Amino acid sequence: MIEINDSLKGRSFISIRDFSCAEIEYILRVGAELKKKQKKGIPHPYLAGKTLGMIFQKSSTRTRVAFEVGMYQLGGHALFLSPRDIQVGRGETIKDTAQVLGRMVDGIMIRTFDHQEVIELARWSGIPVINGLTDLLHPTQVIGDLMTIKEHKGELKGLKLAYVGDGNNVAHSLLFGGAKVGMDVVIASPKGFGPDEEILKMAVKGAEETGAKLWTLEDPEEAVQDADIIYTDVWASMGQEEEAEEKEKKFSRYQINQELLKKAKADAIVLHCLPAKRGKEITDEVMDGPQSRVFDEAENRLHAHKAIMAVLM
Repeated sequence: MIEINDSLKGRSFISIRDFSCAEIEYILRVGAELKKKQKKGIPHPYLAGKTLGMIFQKSSTRTRVAFEVGMYQLGGHALFLSPRDIQVGRGETIKDTAQVLGRMVDGIMIRTFDHQEVIELARWSGIPVINGLTDLLHPTQVIGDLMTIKEHKGELKGLKLAYVGDGNNVAHSLLFGGAKVGMDVVIASPKGFGPDEEILKMAVKGAEETGAKLWTLEDPEEAVQDADIIYTDVWASMGQEEEAEEKEKKFSRYQINQELLKKAKADAIVLHCLPAKRGKEITDEVMDGPQSRVFDEAENRLHAHKAIMAVLM
């Protein structure tokens, strides 16, 4: 049994990079413990009487449900705030919104486009702010991913994860996550669609502590050689739908299908952060196949988000 201590209370969760290797391991252990309690029907109201304000500039299935249900299971209350519900949608500044919410709720989760909005919220609210997704990073997703990998592989350090697709916010956070837990991460993308070079440099620097190897290349078949995990995401992220047709032509080699899967380790698992464009970046055969852990991964968003809230709030 793990005790939830006060070591991270009051911190914001903007990027995995902001936390030490030991702190990320602690969050993962808390997530696993909370999952056990929930499965056994053991109440765990660590956030009784507390309220989370949830700002959604981008729509969501998993993020909204995981945070809302998670707060309920932790004994607290979650408040859904869309642009139509609050004055940000009518031009109020993030700074003013942050200072108001900071006096009324105990934590804020925001899912938005501009990463700077999350930084501004954390700067001015005076309470923990959780990055539920920006165009730059998706750190809460990757905590759920790491939980899933650990469940099925028993460890993280020394594994190889091959991400095949667009070098987007998920790819960025996987690089930071791999650096923290000692897991090798390779990103395979078409030329011009790889991860941000500065993000990669920061992740490589951070990996010095754990010895993780982080790199990029263009050949998806080379990327998945000896991979323990194959990971993909939609080719055109939310807000980039106008690029979808162009990307489909450039990404046609980057589909996770049975042929590509055969080039990884025989016991490799397949992950996808969802929602998936079935028949595009991943085939039905793989997503519904015996090596897919996509829906375990989706479920673990609940337990990962609960762990983040429990340790911060």
